[in-house]
Amino acid sequence: MTSRTSLLFCLCCLPSLLSGQNNLKTTVTQRYFNGVRKNLEAAADAMPAGKYGYKLTDGQMSFAEWINHSTERNYSDCATLKGESAPEAARKVAGLKEKAEVSQALKDSFAYCAAALDGIDDQKVLASPQMTYSLLHIVVHNNEIYGNIAGYLRSSGIVPPSTASRMDKKGK
Repeated sequence: MTSRTSLLFCLCCLPSLLSGQNNLKTTVTQRYFNGVRKNLEAAADAMPAGKYGYKLTDGQMSFAEWINHSTERNYSDCATLKGESAPEAARKVAGLKEKAEVSQALKDSFAYCAAALDGIDDQKVLASPQMTYSLLHIVVHNNEIYGNIAGYLRSSGIVPPSTASRMDKKGK
């Protein structure tokens, strides 16, 4: 390959390389973060206030504790992505019990994460194992939590939001 051909090849590939710079962040955000955020927020809204203390068995966390756990981890992981300490709101989460405050704290933590995602790119995420872990953890961990609370919803006679949305799409 001549140097001229090599240069032409590199120039032709440059646009695709530049457009793919945030492929990881974009995929994580659009495909996974936004979906689990929607499902967890909808699950928190769907569960009746009187069921926030509900446990499937005595040894498990209550529905509110699962939601609070998601909220705490969101603040922790997204603070890492932002390069700062977790906000003051994170320190109050463990004591939340009522639906309105638990649900609002979850939504606030997801908004905090959305802002963190807006402020990063693939280069920053891949710069350290902790950054990569934090990005992936907000998706993986929240999906694990959603999987757990789906059982709480079903045993309470509520169709989980992810199933309800698929049923709605089939009905249309």
